[in-house]
Amino acid sequence: MGFAGLALGSMFWRDGVARAAADEAHSVWTPPSGRPLFAPKAKSVIWIFLSGGYSHVETFDPKPALNQHAGKTFDKTPFENPVNSPKHKARFRSVAADAINVRDVYPIIYPMQVGWKKHGQCGIEITDWWPQLAQCADDIAWVRSMWTTDNDHWAENQIHTGRHRLDETQPSLGAWVHYGLGSLNDNLPSFVTVGVPKAHTTSEIAHAYYLGPQHAGVPLAVDPENPLPYGTRPEGISAEQQANEFDLIQKLNGLAAVEYPDDQRLRARIKAYELAFKMQAAVPEAMKFPSESEDIRRLYGLDKDHTKVAGERLLCARRLAERGVRFVLVYPSGLSAWDSHQKLKDNHEKLCANVDLPIAGLLHDVKQRGLTEDVLVVCCTEFGRTPGLEQRGAGKDGRDHHPHGFTIWFAGAGIKRGTIHGATDELGYHALGDGHYVTDIHATVLHLLGLDPRKLEVPARMRLEMDHGTPIREILA
Repeated sequence: MGFAGLALGSMFWRDGVARAAADEAHSVWTPPSGRPLFAPKAKSVIWIFLSGGYSHVETFDPKPALNQHAGKTFDKTPFENPVNSPKHKARFRSVAADAINVRDVYPIIYPMQVGWKKHGQCGIEITDWWPQLAQCADDIAWVRSMWTTDNDHWAENQIHTGRHRLDETQPSLGAWVHYGLGSLNDNLPSFVTVGVPKAHTTSEIAHAYYLGPQHAGVPLAVDPENPLPYGTRPEGISAEQQANEFDLIQKLNGLAAVEYPDDQRLRARIKAYELAFKMQAAVPEAMKFPSESEDIRRLYGLDKDHTKVAGERLLCARRLAERGVRFVLVYPSGLSAWDSHQKLKDNHEKLCANVDLPIAGLLHDVKQRGLTEDVLVVCCTEFGRTPGLEQRGAGKDGRDHHPHGFTIWFAGAGIKRGTIHGATDELGYHALGDGHYVTDIHATVLHLLGLDPRKLEVPARMRLEMDHGTPIREILA
């Protein structure tokens, strides 16, 4: 038996089984090198987030059945009652135990509030509120089978971290990108947020947590006069004087770092001072919108009052990505602006008009500058909206939050253009098949950047399999 064991061990070693285990046992963990793990398809990401939950059925997944069966309850249609589907409970978690019976089950079908048409060679149906983006239909990969597990606005954090609020908090996607790849421009942050308001629902979207504060998102103001709040050199202080101040601060921090070598906050502070000094020249230059031609300003809608805010934020995102910022998280609209519990038609018609031209302008601009080989654009929201009429508060013209099925889209580097992937059922209720949990978006972004989320893990911080997600390969070029 002993000789048999020796022979078996030799075979395992030859086949790499025992050798891999031995290598793993003796390997020492090291942080990422800052280089992609394999050939990347993208260098930078512009992540457009429409806060509040836009209605998928009134944007990028119109459902004629809602008009055909308007006013009926789900059980009076020829379709399976979606509330009885096993998917309903399997894809839902609530802080309140009875919320599944209270919040998102509104059985009276509410008709669509806008018309729609097919667009492009791909034939994607898009509602009439998106005439400019519709012209870009064949440059986009549409994913109509997203789902998440929180039906409250904490899902805004969840789509960026992958974690429900009942779970341990995880770093945001932008922080993982920063941690894995580092910077392409030493004078600018790797992870920037633009237009993101401070609220409990946005408290985690740019946080790095255990990766270290140096990997968290840096907020920039779209204000050419003061793009770095609290970071501008005070009047009466010369550049040389400030350089001397920073030099002294760095020396003092360096002395403290010798005494406290494991203090992550101190290390992050040292890096922050180094970067802040460099950013004082680089950030204002990146915000010089007047340097753009009139054609570009019109392309983003800077010449119109209702599109100017979104246009400036998206133009800022392009200029930052062009200058090597790895991950730009941008809010073209305000906090929870798309949250249409009441007056959905008025709300969505106005908001679509505000962002349609600027978002389409960004795609046209990225394309005409030859950046489609480098820049990945993602547009998403935290969840969709219910096919049924929201009846709380005597509601008569709105939809509630809907985590069971919604649409997001990708464009640019590494994306198969004009692709329509996944679907929801006839009423727009459930993402069909396995669908895609939000971390599949993360996995797709990381894959295109040349990163593997499993190889980014930190010792003693093992994540759930669900956290890693799976790249949506059907939309990859």
